[in-house]
Amino acid sequence: MEGHSEDLSDSTQRPDSDDNNNNSNNNDQRVYFVPYRWWKDAQDSMRADSDSDSGLDSELKKGVVYSASPASSYAGPMKLINNIFSLDLVFNLRREEDSDSVHRENGEVGVSGRDYALVPGQMWVQALRWHSDISDVYPLKLRLSVLRETNSLGVRICKKDNAGERFRRACKIFTVESELFRVWDFSGQTNLFFTNEKNKFLKDSQRQSDHDIVLELQIYGLSDSVKCKDGKKDESVANSSSGPSLMMNGSAGNMNSNFVRASSGEAGSLGLTGLQNLGNTCFMNSSLQCLAHTPKLVDYFLGDYGREINHDNPLGMDGEIALAFGDLLRKLWAPGAAPVAPRLFKSKLARFAPQFSGYNQHDSQELLAFLLDGLHEDLNRVKCKPYIEAKDGDDRPNREVADEYWRNHLARNNSIIVDVCQGQYKSTLVCPLCRKVSVTFDPFMYLSLPLPSTTMRTMTLTLLNTNGNTAPSPYTITVPKHGKCEDLIKALGSACSLGADETILVAEIYNNRIIRYLEESADSLSLIRDDDRLVAYRLSKDTGQVPLVVFMHQRREEQYIHGKLTSSWKAFGIPLAARLCESFDGSDIYNLYLKLLSPFQIPAEDAIEDYDISKGTATEEVSGKEGAKSPAIGGDVSPSNVNGVDSPSDVELQFYLTDEKGIVKHSKLVMNEPVAVTGVSRLHVLVCWPETQIEHYDTGLLSSLPEVFKSGFYAKRPQESVSLYKCLEAFLQEEPLGPEDMWYCPGCKKHCQAIKKLDLWRLPEILVIHLKKFSYSRFSKNKLETYVDFPIDNFDLSPYIAQSNGMSCNRYMLYAVSNHYGSMGGGHYTAFVHHGGDQWYDFDDSHVHPISQEKIKSSAAYVLFYRRVVEV
Repeated sequence: MEGHSEDLSDSTQRPDSDDNNNNSNNNDQRVYFVPYRWWKDAQDSMRADSDSDSGLDSELKKGVVYSASPASSYAGPMKLINNIFSLDLVFNLRREEDSDSVHRENGEVGVSGRDYALVPGQMWVQALRWHSDISDVYPLKLRLSVLRETNSLGVRICKKDNAGERFRRACKIFTVESELFRVWDFSGQTNLFFTNEKNKFLKDSQRQSDHDIVLELQIYGLSDSVKCKDGKKDESVANSSSGPSLMMNGSAGNMNSNFVRASSGEAGSLGLTGLQNLGNTCFMNSSLQCLAHTPKLVDYFLGDYGREINHDNPLGMDGEIALAFGDLLRKLWAPGAAPVAPRLFKSKLARFAPQFSGYNQHDSQELLAFLLDGLHEDLNRVKCKPYIEAKDGDDRPNREVADEYWRNHLARNNSIIVDVCQGQYKSTLVCPLCRKVSVTFDPFMYLSLPLPSTTMRTMTLTLLNTNGNTAPSPYTITVPKHGKCEDLIKALGSACSLGADETILVAEIYNNRIIRYLEESADSLSLIRDDDRLVAYRLSKDTGQVPLVVFMHQRREEQYIHGKLTSSWKAFGIPLAARLCESFDGSDIYNLYLKLLSPFQIPAEDAIEDYDISKGTATEEVSGKEGAKSPAIGGDVSPSNVNGVDSPSDVELQFYLTDEKGIVKHSKLVMNEPVAVTGVSRLHVLVCWPETQIEHYDTGLLSSLPEVFKSGFYAKRPQESVSLYKCLEAFLQEEPLGPEDMWYCPGCKKHCQAIKKLDLWRLPEILVIHLKKFSYSRFSKNKLETYVDFPIDNFDLSPYIAQSNGMSCNRYMLYAVSNHYGSMGGGHYTAFVHHGGDQWYDFDDSHVHPISQEKIKSSAAYVLFYRRVVEV
């Protein structure tokens, strides 16, 4: 969008600006036509911000004033254009005799809304940053004639040179019949015309009035609905101001952005520019758009950041990443820019970070981490990093130690990234052996928060009571994923309201027998698989050497083998367990077994509905009801049966002492005879059931046992939801270090699995939060679709700060989100960005469109960008 002054013969061969948007000639001077009041407000502010820069202040004061009038009031070369059928808009600009006096006398210029300014591109960009406006910019071609009266210009706007819509707008702006207007030229372009005329720049000075000089103005903020009456912007523009405050951070210097125009109604306004997908580069585009809308970074990279590039930093990339990012950000913030192809940035990225080379899908957070660190090192203001030895706290106050760590960090790391994005947390390690405490204060660039579902585990167990009053009940509890058995017992005890005189014994069941007991409180829960089946026996606390009786069940099954009917005993049901008294006989065991069976008994007349263990409903108590049959005991059963023929009574239960597998039948138990067992903690009893007894009991209830975790069942539940605050609490929770992260204790002089605790200490201005939705292991990769409910307007971290550190405010507002949709191996990344007033935009590669705030929260949110709330 350039201002051109040339001979008409040359201009006729010049392509229209529509085809010449990418001209990158640094010597071309773009000229913008803006409301004077709009310009003056920014001018006054920039003058106040540049007190020490007399050159800039002097430049801001320059300006030549012209007043406009209809061309018919002048005689001469424009007379032919007075034809009423002409499609040209014609008027004259007369130079004021004393521009300086107009400046002094007209302190409140622009009040009428008919005062305008011509400004060069660089000064227009500066004013635009101050206003943070999003408005329409379009070119308009004017033909100027330097009249013989050297203090005036004839202006002709032709419809043949401009699109019909632009000509119509020009008529609304430049019509002078109803009201005169004044133009203030700060570009020096009109002065150049007069200078050229005096120096006989045109080839034929005698015929100069027959030649037009072409000037292409860039009309800003003056569409149909924006007239800037009384020095005020139309509400449609005022409500479109962009979010970040784009105050100058140094001179624009060698700014070389290729500004292109945006036609009316397009989304090509400041900062609303998409990034082309070069092939699976949506992960990169998502992170770049979030950073490109980070307020302080926008100010910095639109300013003279080149002077801070550190070419001597061995950890940096010779400023190449910073330059590539800065160039890309400027293109994204060019007014009305078309979608940008980030090829240069991609090539620099692949050069310095080969993991991102090629065109495979990658992790947007991993790219963000590399880019922030790379920008920091390229822009590190510290040229020579001093060696600083870390000192122990030595029981000094935390504030003193934290400030010392921070000063040491800044002595080696000082950049815009540190200024904006880095915070500090307190790390406490405690040795489990000697209780040695080590406290350090470390910097962080972002927070990687675990989702509670990744640190906790859902487990389902079946609880069996030994009082004979209640049926088995499934309990689903939540325990630490890397917790211990004591965590399981504690959670289950709380869920079932365990009494002070009771305890729980957890066992794993396989093939209708107990294959192991989970008795050691320090055993890891990782030993329990999702497809395991666990029971928990609710027992009275052992007050002496009272053995635990474990009952296993068998029933006779008949089948044909080689055409011959045979029968055999087969295990069924869940083992039952309870404690005996100190001395017992066969009758005690018989009565205890009947007591344990009572919840499974079916009434003779009014049978109850089958028990549905998936619903967790308990069967009505039926023991002792009239009409219920009790099993009988007695008779002899041979120890083994090869041919499937036994000789017990068809109505009697047979009891045998057996081993823990329930296979071998040892001695048979007889009523009223003592059981000869000594020195055992568990007594295993095998109960053989005749068919006549099985029909009186709900064997389905006795046999049903859910898995610890069944993914198919839980997939039907509503989507898992968790608060961002809960994620933060999981991050700050005390936990033991893993076996691969052993800590060397200076007290014990050995490596140990220390207890670690993190606390937030110093918060940055921009807080980046990474939600750990991807989990990696040696054999698998998983993505959690957990919905994280994160605050948008008021993310208050005050309760999570370890100690007040003089921060005026610990509240944050969301301004950007990096989203990931789809599966672990691929998927698609987008970005949501808060841009202007209360408006959010969806950046989907090249496509940018508004989105309602209600749609910002979704399970796709992956990286959150917050900025500190500035309290007034």
